Amino acid sequence: MFAVILAVGLILTINFSTRIAAGRPLLEAYEAVKDEIADLETEQTRLIAERDYALNDFYVEEWARGRGKMVRVGEKLIIPVPSQSTLLTPLVPMEVGAFDSGYDQPENWELWWSLFFDSPPPAPTDG
Repeated sequence: MFAVILAVGLILTINFSTRIAAGRPLLEAYEAVKDEIADLETEQTRLIAERDYALNDFYVEEWARGRGKMVRVGEKLIIPVPSQSTLLTPLVPMEVGAFDSGYDQPENWELWWSLFFDSPPPAPTDG
């Protein structure tokens, strides 16, 4: 009788320990998903606030005057253009439509070079 009780107890112990071991990865996955949900809710709150700000008239006017380069009736848009020699010289304001850089525009490969590398493009060789 003692052996039967001991065998049943051993079987129950093994069964419970297997269930506990199987539940640990599920608990870890649950905690990871719960953290991700909290992060996504925070991001959603931030995006809703950004959307509400973008729908505001103040934002539209700020964008139009800043990045949109738009002006109201009676205003003139002036864009400062740095001189070719150095950046220490004062900036010369020019009206839109009267733009003339005063020097040759760089070749396409020179523009691509400056996008990919931090150094100026090599000087062309005649040969």
